Amino acid sequence: MTGQMTAEQGRAEAMAELHNPLASRFPPGRTGRFLFWLAVAFSLYQISIAAHIIDLPSQVMRAVHVGFLMALGFPLLALGRGWGAPLRGLCWLLAAAGVAVAAYQWVEYTPLLMRAGDPLPADLVFGCMAVLTVFIAAWMLMGPALPVICGLFLAYALFGQHLPSPFNHRGYAFEQVVEQIAYGTEGIYGIPTYVSATYIFLFILFGSFLEKAGMIKLFTDVSLGLVGHRMGGAAKVSVLSSGLMGTISGSGVANVVTTGQFTIPLMKRFGYRAAFAGGVEATASMGGQIMPPVMGAVAFIMAETLGVQYVEVVKAALVPAILYFAGAFWMVHLEAGKRDLRGLSPEEMPSARKALKEGWYLILPLAVLVWLLFSGYTPLFAGTIGLALTGMLILGAAIAMGMGSTGIRVIFWIVLGLAASAFFSFGIHALLLVLAVLIAACAAFKGGRETLAVCRDSLADGAKTALPVGIACALVGVIIGVMTLTGAANTFGQFIVSVGQNSLFLSLVLTMITCIILGMGIPTIPNYIITSSIAGPALLDLGVPLIVSHMFVFYFGILADLTPPVALACFAASPIAKESGLKISFEAIKVAAAGFVVPFMAVYTPALMLQDGGALAGTIGYWPAVAYIVLKALIALALWGACVIGWLGRRLALWERLIAVAAAFTLVAALPVTDEAGFALAALFGLLLWRRKAPVSA
Repeated sequence: MTGQMTAEQGRAEAMAELHNPLASRFPPGRTGRFLFWLAVAFSLYQISIAAHIIDLPSQVMRAVHVGFLMALGFPLLALGRGWGAPLRGLCWLLAAAGVAVAAYQWVEYTPLLMRAGDPLPADLVFGCMAVLTVFIAAWMLMGPALPVICGLFLAYALFGQHLPSPFNHRGYAFEQVVEQIAYGTEGIYGIPTYVSATYIFLFILFGSFLEKAGMIKLFTDVSLGLVGHRMGGAAKVSVLSSGLMGTISGSGVANVVTTGQFTIPLMKRFGYRAAFAGGVEATASMGGQIMPPVMGAVAFIMAETLGVQYVEVVKAALVPAILYFAGAFWMVHLEAGKRDLRGLSPEEMPSARKALKEGWYLILPLAVLVWLLFSGYTPLFAGTIGLALTGMLILGAAIAMGMGSTGIRVIFWIVLGLAASAFFSFGIHALLLVLAVLIAACAAFKGGRETLAVCRDSLADGAKTALPVGIACALVGVIIGVMTLTGAANTFGQFIVSVGQNSLFLSLVLTMITCIILGMGIPTIPNYIITSSIAGPALLDLGVPLIVSHMFVFYFGILADLTPPVALACFAASPIAKESGLKISFEAIKVAAAGFVVPFMAVYTPALMLQDGGALAGTIGYWPAVAYIVLKALIALALWGACVIGWLGRRLALWERLIAVAAAFTLVAALPVTDEAGFALAALFGLLLWRRKAPVSA
């Protein structure tokens, strides 16, 4: 069994390497150690920025962030891919160019402001270097999809005046395009890079520390203890543990290869089909990206872009996320019932109570983070405090283990808790002082030094994990810069609006297809930025509420990782499940039905996302509308599951499945009398089940 799991882990790591060349550890040797400590320095720099230990102008802070990305990314990619000396030398030159650009932005910060609109030849040289290094880094790391899309936008800015109307623009000089893209805060150093250099990096570090501290094991053991003994418990464990892990992870694909190493073989061992097991894991892992509090860091970008509080984004995401996972739970329950797949035996199940008793302290930073976010503190402040508390708990646990008496340990934790609460009165510097004391104490004994090494490794791994997201954010700034310069989004938006004047539904379908196509092979954050910039304003012009329109494009950008033919999350699960990624993808889109349905329902009834507006809320009141639309969504998902799986207490005949899918579709359609028809068909379906006197399994 151990050999089998080792082989599975090897295949999972190989797939992780395929989708992320930086997935492997830091390379050995002097160069590897240098890059390791450079990554540690990168993390310490970002923590210092977040804690205001270092204060730099926003433009300089963003430029230094991108400089670190280039300096660390190019050599790591070259070593990770095993390239020869010539290519490694080229990568070091590109890294040096990236650092030179950051240094130039810092040294020339004030003169650049003074000569804005009239760049010097040196400005153009360094601007071209900035654009070139970001494009090459993204291509090396993520493949051609995102660089090609951004390259098309850049070509449009340079040559779009030659296109036929209405796609043409007035034309822009080369100098103007370079200055727009490479300087200021509307191109490479725009909002995406700002969010990457603040919120995203901090929350990636937060997740890295929690993972090193044992959060994955805690989530898995609690999930096993809670639902492992139920019908189809193995798959329900996957849904719960992957969903929980996804809430603190910035990548659904990384989540697949992390938790999937355990959950997919477990599902297969208990009788689930390989394709279905992979589809469940992919669906649950991607669902973590839409589940608060972190939401793959998109929540923070959305709040920054829309100019709303973070809590408003979470409020809009909460009910749809619950429906998404409720739908996934229902699908795995029906599949288990159809195949009579029982839960785990008591001997195979850990105790959820014991797991919480041993690892309860790991939940505290997450709980404090959520409380701070919902209390109105900025995400940057909340993330800094959450990271500091995580470090305190890890270091404190190492010190407490060396205390022989339970009473002394209790007193120690009480004192540490009181010290941590000092930040309310004295700010972040109080926490930094406590951390310094804990670090000094840990350095004094062997177990403490081992814990310090774990924290050091977390800093390095967090910086390496942040590279793909940071590089993607820098590159996607090219699209924003071009659209700001040329107004390109208006052309596409006007087309969607013209379609929507005749049929809102058709315009939504067109937007959905656009988001899925643009989202293929592109990580969550740049995916959202691209789709929201292009399609979001058009939906707003059609009367869709602002947050709902952005959630709509965000959801379908996420679902691109489950949708054929690319389906990155499904192909990441493929070697673990030993099944075709395409087959896994088809199972995933069945399990993820809520993700495809809920955004459409929310457009017609914004109360589903706890937003004001919509005809239903105006007719029956806000909270009755919320209750009604949630009930309707649950019934529609239940009927869809029965149709797809073909089982609901017993095997369903084809005509019964057709009634179920017709009822589900009419409940979702939100057209005149479709609700009445949907409830009538649902009642007919229920009556048929009752007439056959087949009890539904609980």
